[in-house]
Order: sequence, then C-alpha cells, then structure tokens
Amino acid sequence: MRYFHNFYGVFQLSDAFALTTGFDIGFEQKQKGSSNYNTWYTPVVMAKINADAKNSFTARLEYYNDANGVIIGTATPNGFKTWGYSLNYDHAISNQAMWRIEARGFSSKDRIFEKNGNIANNNFFISTALAISF
Repeated sequence: MRYFHNFYGVFQLSDAFALTTGFDIGFEQKQKGSSNYNTWYTPVVMAKINADAKNSFTARLEYYNDANGVIIGTATPNGFKTWGYSLNYDHAISNQAMWRIEARGFSSKDRIFEKNGNIANNNFFISTALAISF
C-alpha cells in the first residue's frame, strides 16, 4: 500500500510578488501487510516576481529525500538525497503561448549524475520550453 500527500500554499503577497511553499510526503509498505514503511519527502519554496503583465522571474529551492529509493532508485548508500535549485524567466507571448528559459541545478549526497562520461554528485543545465494551450 502506498500513501502520498501534496500540501502547498500560494501566498500572493502583492500584485508583483507571490510565494509558494509546499511539502510532499509519501509512505509505502515495505511488503504487503507489513507495518514497516519506507518514507520519502520534499519541502519546496518558490518566489515569483512579476516584472510586468508579460514577464516574470521565479526562484525555486527544494530538497528531495528518498533514502530507500522508492521513487528514485540510485543503488547508492544514501539513496536519493538531493537539493534542487532553479531560476527561470517566463514571457507570455499571448494568452495561449508562454516561453520559458530556466537554469536548474542539483546537488546530491552521493554521486548519481552522469556528467561528461563521469559520475558526479551535481548537475547543472539550462533549458527552454514553449507552452501552448488551446
């Protein structure tokens, strides 16, 4: 049996600034009928600044703890214990289209990321996306 909760709050502190805080937590029986559980959790905080009606910036900080590898298996001594951070810029092209560019990084307790043919404990990348709704 698996249980999962996603708790979060969005706080619009002004017209230009919003803060989102969250906490995800999951439990899974180690085996059917067992009273022993594996647990994983993720606290997160995001701060968003609206520069104007079409442009915004968001910073995000999160920590993911899945020591037993229930959701993300690593086969490492500490499991998946990883900090994540990002900064993104969003531009509303229209009411139905948004463009994002994001710089995102991860830092883990163990060496779990492949980086230029080597295994490292961190990873950083820049990505872009175009979202269209209809």
